[in-house]
Amino acid sequence: MKIAYIGTYPPRECGIGTFTQNLVSAVSAQSVNNEAAEGIVIAMDDEAEHYAFPAEVKFKIRQEQQEDYLEAARFINLSGTDVCVLEHEYGIFGGQNGIYILPLLHRLEVPLIVTLHTVLKNPSYNEKAILVEICKMAARVVVMTQKAVDFLTDIYSIAADKIVLIEHGVPDLQFNHEAAKKKFKLESKKMLLTFGFISRNKGIETVIKALPSLVKKYPETVYVVIGKTHPAVLRHSGEEYRVYLQLLVKKLQLEKHVIFLNEFISEKELFQYLYAADIYITPYLNEAQITSGTLSYAVGAGAAVLSTPYWHAEELLADERGKLFNFNDSDSLATILMDLFDHPDELKTLRKNAFAYGQKITWPKAGVRYSNLAEEILQAAREAPPEKDIALDPLMLPPFLLDHIKRMTDDTGIIQHAKFGIPNLKEGYCLDDNARALLMVLMAYKQKRLPLALELSPIYLSYIHYMQNSDGTFRNFLSFSRAFLDDVGSEDSFGRAIWSLGYLLANAPNDAYYQSGKEIFFEAAPNFEKLKSIRSIANTMIGISYYLKRNANDEGMIGVLRRMAYTLVAEYAQHRTADWHWFESLLAYDNAMLPLALLHAASILKEERIVDTAIESMNFLSSITLKDGFLSVVGNEQWYRKDGTQSRFAQQPIDALAMVLMFHEAYHLTKDKSYLNQLFTSFMWFLGENDLRMSLYDFETKGCCDGLENYGVNRNQGAESTLAYLIAHLTVLSAFDDVYKMEQA
Repeated sequence: MKIAYIGTYPPRECGIGTFTQNLVSAVSAQSVNNEAAEGIVIAMDDEAEHYAFPAEVKFKIRQEQQEDYLEAARFINLSGTDVCVLEHEYGIFGGQNGIYILPLLHRLEVPLIVTLHTVLKNPSYNEKAILVEICKMAARVVVMTQKAVDFLTDIYSIAADKIVLIEHGVPDLQFNHEAAKKKFKLESKKMLLTFGFISRNKGIETVIKALPSLVKKYPETVYVVIGKTHPAVLRHSGEEYRVYLQLLVKKLQLEKHVIFLNEFISEKELFQYLYAADIYITPYLNEAQITSGTLSYAVGAGAAVLSTPYWHAEELLADERGKLFNFNDSDSLATILMDLFDHPDELKTLRKNAFAYGQKITWPKAGVRYSNLAEEILQAAREAPPEKDIALDPLMLPPFLLDHIKRMTDDTGIIQHAKFGIPNLKEGYCLDDNARALLMVLMAYKQKRLPLALELSPIYLSYIHYMQNSDGTFRNFLSFSRAFLDDVGSEDSFGRAIWSLGYLLANAPNDAYYQSGKEIFFEAAPNFEKLKSIRSIANTMIGISYYLKRNANDEGMIGVLRRMAYTLVAEYAQHRTADWHWFESLLAYDNAMLPLALLHAASILKEERIVDTAIESMNFLSSITLKDGFLSVVGNEQWYRKDGTQSRFAQQPIDALAMVLMFHEAYHLTKDKSYLNQLFTSFMWFLGENDLRMSLYDFETKGCCDGLENYGVNRNQGAESTLAYLIAHLTVLSAFDDVYKMEQA
């Protein structure tokens, strides 16, 4: 069995790195079916140092380099690995809250075990979403305390049968107490010890403040603090905390009783210190510590342990394996220390109980449990039935609701932007969104006969009319106070207005709507063939195509559609090469609108060159955005230039919508059912089948988040994103109807 481990790794000085190294060694010492377990390491590199990693490190991921994560997934998939083990801690992965690890995990083709080193009681939205997604992808989730199990089931809603409790392993090292004291020249001392990375939340000042009363009675007491300042603290605050502690020692005249060792020592030397110590102390300042490797090591070494009652300490020190004192309570700590020194038999009992328990959690025993777990998962994967293609199923969709659209709309139109789920009135209105809103409510009324949809539609139509200039062009932006913010809007906004008006003319709920829309449409018509932007041409073509579905004998408009279609065909021919089948030298935004427009035109014009261009360009776009089995639209960070690389982030809902519409129209034109599966795959981008595996649809507000960013989901829920989701949702429902009608026929 071959196992790939993802985590930090020595010589990087990191507790999780030491954990990973010990786990690799412990599991590799086991054999499965008489074969040794081979371990390879994918090491996280913080780029601050150039680490000389050992031979078992086969791949390095630079923490903030997104492409490294994707390359690592490819490496693991091609390495012959049977199982992957992820050591998860938010801070060791790139992006906000370590979100860069998600695209790697999505692309793994082997079963995943996740070891969680942190489980938060009060996670942020992103922290919770990331951890839930990681747990979804994992075959098993390993935690080290019962409290972590409880948090995962109660707070994160992770199924209990997916969670495995394997306590933090400890080295199987033993030394003699007296000999260890002699090694460090502490034979005549009562030694207190704390070790680990130094930062303010470690509460070391609590111990220092407890020492004055203790040393009066036991002047031979010495407190040893081993550990470097935490790298993150060092970057942001330097040695401020260590200097504070040193000044406190001087103020309390404890220079002879406190020793700071600013080192990251080896495990062997660490255990010698633990055996030399009379009492080990973890004086952390709050309860939010789900796992402490230093505490596990102290218990494993059979040390007498005192600790504040953080979560792991309460659990590990139960049954007289240690004693607890309150947070920041130096007086209580001093009392307990003096009492233990006064009663050496009780001190021995604590050591004996800790040592007995520590023998149960040594790394060799942990290695057996991880090895057995990996084999169990592999066996289950072998016996699992092959996955079936996801069938179109309306029961998989959330209810179609207009709650957020109603919230975003006033008597002028739909507000352009939102702060989270609340309309941002400062940004006012735009033609783009009111055109999309008109399209959406007309679709909703046609399909579902929703009274609210009919009620909202004249608001959006009135906005379009109000923004039209005397020459038929449109303004775009309007302030909340109804002041015009431009004289002529973008060509894109013009095209989107014509799209919605064309749809209205094909699907008007009554004659008043039809006549009003027709007037605006034909006021704008002289501008159709003046358009230069290929996306505005595409949007306008879609509007014309809808108009012609009801007015098939309008030869003049058919001619306009044909000339505009061949404008796109000409752009395609100009930029097309053997390996680049596209209309431009880059893939930018709203890409699928270009094939979509030609598919619409093809259904009217029935001309082979238009059909061929539409299908070939659609297939090219699909090969780039659907190649991993889910939709990964071109991000707007840098776009995707020919011979360049695809931008992974700043992915926009309008791009996912355009893909849904494109596949729906391709199905209508060709009757090829495979396009319906691609349509559904594209729609699921909104519900979490995307690069980050995070849902953009907000089940609380009924809105849609604004995009996938390199830090996670942009949780603002503006009009554009929510309308894109709702139009896509209605298109999927229409596809269900198409399938049903075909099956009935």
